[in-house]
Amino acid sequence: MVFNTGAALLDAIVLAVVSKEPEGTYGYKITQEVRQVIELSESTLYPVLRRLQKDECLEVYDMECAGRNRRYYKVTSRGWAQLRLYESEWRRYADKVTGLFEGRIDFSAAAGNKDEERNRR
Repeated sequence: MVFNTGAALLDAIVLAVVSKEPEGTYGYKITQEVRQVIELSESTLYPVLRRLQKDECLEVYDMECAGRNRRYYKVTSRGWAQLRLYESEWRRYADKVTGLFEGRIDFSAAAGNKDEERNRR
């Protein structure tokens, strides 16, 4: 993909993926699901998971799987609130960009509003 993915968008995507599993999910599965949306390496994912854990958006627990411990991540109440914020911000952002691409944004009206503001000063 030609577009860069900033930290906030990565956080939003990871929270959205983890939120799909009520009991939580583990790192490898998160990586595979995120890769269906954007290119992402495991070395990029784990710092995101640690940041979200530090920010109290994810809680972490270990569970045995095939004789080994597997680390699971689960969205906290703070994480749910953050995800709702990301979703609303994304919708506004996507609507504006889509409007621009589809020619629904009237730049002359926006420029006229700026001219009116300048004239009032």
